[in-house]
Amino acid sequence: MIQSVNDFKQPFFIGIAGTGMSAIAQYLQGIGKQVSGSDRFFKEGEYNEIKEKLEAEGIRCFFQNGEGITGETDLVVVSTAVEDTVAEVQKAKALNIPIIKRSELLSVIADSKKTIAVGGTSGKSTTSAMLFDILEYAGMQPSIISGAGLVSIIKEGRIGNARVGAGEWLVIEADESDGSIVQYKPEIGLLLNVDKDHKEIKVLMEVFETFKKNSRKFVVNQSHELAKQLSQDKQYDFSLDERHEAGYIASDFKQEGLTISFHINSTGFNLNVVGRHNMENAAAAAAIANQLGVELAVAAAALKNYEGIYRRHQVLGNKQGVWVIDDYAHNPVKCAAAIEACQPIAPRVIAWFQPHGYGPTKFLRNDFVEEIAKVLRPEDEIWMSEIFYAGGTAVKDISANDLITDLKALNKPAFFVENRNDLLPALRSHFTSDCVVLLMGARDPSLEQFAKKLWADL
Repeated sequence: MIQSVNDFKQPFFIGIAGTGMSAIAQYLQGIGKQVSGSDRFFKEGEYNEIKEKLEAEGIRCFFQNGEGITGETDLVVVSTAVEDTVAEVQKAKALNIPIIKRSELLSVIADSKKTIAVGGTSGKSTTSAMLFDILEYAGMQPSIISGAGLVSIIKEGRIGNARVGAGEWLVIEADESDGSIVQYKPEIGLLLNVDKDHKEIKVLMEVFETFKKNSRKFVVNQSHELAKQLSQDKQYDFSLDERHEAGYIASDFKQEGLTISFHINSTGFNLNVVGRHNMENAAAAAAIANQLGVELAVAAAALKNYEGIYRRHQVLGNKQGVWVIDDYAHNPVKCAAAIEACQPIAPRVIAWFQPHGYGPTKFLRNDFVEEIAKVLRPEDEIWMSEIFYAGGTAVKDISANDLITDLKALNKPAFFVENRNDLLPALRSHFTSDCVVLLMGARDPSLEQFAKKLWADL
C-alpha cells in the first residue's frame, strides 16, 4: 500500500506519454526518483518528441513490451485507459509489484505539499498556469502538475506540464471527469464552474460537494449559479458581476484584438489572451494568490507577461488576412466560449470542430447544438469532421454530421467534411480578407500537427 512519496524509489509508468502521466513522471524525477516508463506511441525507428523530452529529463523510456519492468521496479503507475490485459500489467502482477492509478498517485503527491487543487468543468489548466505564474513572479517558488504545457516552460525545451519548485506550494488540476477529484485533500480547493460534461449536473454537484468537504479552504465563482451554491465563505470567492457578494470582483472587461483588459477590485489587469472566460480564470488565480499574501498589483504585473498554455487559443499566425487559431475546446460551453473569444478579432469566424468519442458526443449532442447556435453571428460558420475514434468497443451510433444537420435545421451556416484532410480545400472559397479559422478538438494526439499543417498549407 503506497501512502507516501517516500514509499517507492523506482516507479514505472505504463502510458507515460499521456499528458497527465508525463506530468507526474517529470515531477517525481524532479524530486529525486528514478522514473521510467513505456507508451504504445513509442515505436522502433519513429521519432517521438515526448519521448525525447522525457529522456532529456533523465527518464528512461521503453517500448510497450514489458522489458522496462524489472525486479528493481517498486511501483507501477497506470492511467484509466490502461487495461488489466496489457502485458506490462500482467508482468507487474507476476512480480508482485504494487500497481496504482495515476489519480491515486497524484493524491499521494498532493499530501506531501501544501496543495491548491483547481476544479471545475472548464478553465482548470489555464487557471493553474496563471496561478503558478503569479506565485513564481512573487518569489514563492511553487510547483505545478498540470493538464497542459505552459508556453513559458515549453520554451525551455521541456513538455511544460510540470515543474518542481523549492517552495511549499503545489498547484494541481483536480479532474472531475473520472471522479478522481474526490481523492484530494487540498489546503485550498478552487471551483471555477459546473457545466454538463462527461456527467449529468446532479452527479457533478455531488462530486464537487465532496471536493469542498475535503478542502480546508474552499473558493468558488459567485457568478456561476451552480458553483456559488457550494460557497464556504463569500469573502474568499470571486465574481464577474458586481451584483454578487464576493471578496474579488472582476469588471470593466474589454477585448481589443488579441488582448484583454479589466479590473479586479480597483486593480487594472492587461493580458495577451482573448475571451471573457480568461478574465474569469485570471480572477480565480489572483483571488487565490492574494489569500496567500500576494498583492493584486503583483498578480497583475505577473499576468502581463502570461504566455498561455499549449493549444488554448494558440495563435499560429495570419496569412492574407486569415488568422489561424488552435484550441483544445471540446465540450459545449468551451466550444461556444472559444468561438465567442475570436469574434472581436475579425468580423467572420470559421470554426471547425472534431468531436471525440461516440458516447460523449451522443450524450452532449443537444448541448453542442444549443451552445454553438447561440454564439454564432450571421457571418460566422461552423464546420465539423467525423468523430475521433480512439479504439475500443464504442458503439458508432452517431456522426458529427448529425450535429451539423441539427444546426442547419436552426438555419445556421453549418458544414460537414468527413475527412479533415479535405477541410482546407473546402474552406478556401469561404475565406474573406479579414477572418479567423478556429480549430477545436481534444484527446486526438495528432491535432497539433493537423493545425500546423493547415497553417503551413494555407
